[in-house]
Amino acid sequence: MTTFQDREKGFEKKFAHDQDLKFRAESRRNKALAEWAAAQLGITEVEEYVKAVRKADLAEAGDDDVVRKVKADFDQKGIAISEDDIRAKLSEFLAQAVTEIEASKS
Repeated sequence: MTTFQDREKGFEKKFAHDQDLKFRAESRRNKALAEWAAAQLGITEVEEYVKAVRKADLAEAGDDDVVRKVKADFDQKGIAISEDDIRAKLSEFLAQAVTEIEASKS
């Protein structure tokens, strides 16, 4: 194998690793957001709500689908919360998820 092929395989492995990390971090983030939202909304079937939020994330690329779902649920309950507040929680929970994943590697 040539040096170029070795480098290519290395990049492919890193890309796969990064994609796996991204998927796991976003999944944890969505779970944390759903648990937080469920507490705010008074939802007792938390695991079902977590599944619903994770399913909403599959609707399209990016975070807009998750934000819309959670925002609609807050609106339905008459709880005033902005999309910016939800996005701030997404960022907070993503940072927390990445930290947890990295800590579990040690």
